[in-house]
Amino acid sequence: MKCIGLIGGLSWESTIVYYKLINELVREQIGGLHSADCLVYSFDFAEIEALQVSGRWEEATERMIAVAKRLERGGADFLLICSNTMHKMAAQVQASVSIPLLHLADATAELITAQGITKIGLLGTRFTMEEDFYKGRLTSKYGLDVIVPDAEERQLVNRVIYDELCQGVIDLESKQGYIAIMDRLVEAGAQGIILGCTEITLLVNQNDATVPLFDTTAIHAEVAVEYALRAEEIRS
Repeated sequence: MKCIGLIGGLSWESTIVYYKLINELVREQIGGLHSADCLVYSFDFAEIEALQVSGRWEEATERMIAVAKRLERGGADFLLICSNTMHKMAAQVQASVSIPLLHLADATAELITAQGITKIGLLGTRFTMEEDFYKGRLTSKYGLDVIVPDAEERQLVNRVIYDELCQGVIDLESKQGYIAIMDRLVEAGAQGIILGCTEITLLVNQNDATVPLFDTTAIHAEVAVEYALRAEEIRS
């Protein structure tokens, strides 16, 4: 089994979900007392959030690179960045290490295109919804037509992520707001919706939507376990 290096704490609320899903998938696939071989680094998210909102992305990138190298030295065979937003510096992180980084957007886009979907809605932090590092990759590499909520709705989506979900707060009014936004994306032609922040799955799920929802946390975890167990023969 390959050792998974998790760059987490972005926030720890979703890192817990990553850890749980990865270990459950390993147990499902190979049984017995098996669990994932993994290393987890968890940031103090308050420090990272401060860098994000102040636009100090170079400093954030330096910190991500330092952790990636630390996990590689610790024995990780490949890496996951447990955050959609922090894939903003995925290329620099990958260039800094000799082990693979499994890109969350690639894993998600491959599943979307396999289902024949061409127009996709995207929810996430304002950085993910508004900047090109994520949407641009989905379009240029996979040919997806990506649509996002309007400016006021983006503000709501972003606020709920940082002020509520990253702090473990689940609010019914916020859930209804997200559902209304998803409905409007469908009205605008979205054939599916990416839950493009690893905390969003804490608030809404497939029962709340009329089109397929793509839970990036679950997708990333599944791809990681598949890669970790590839070509391995493990006996219970």
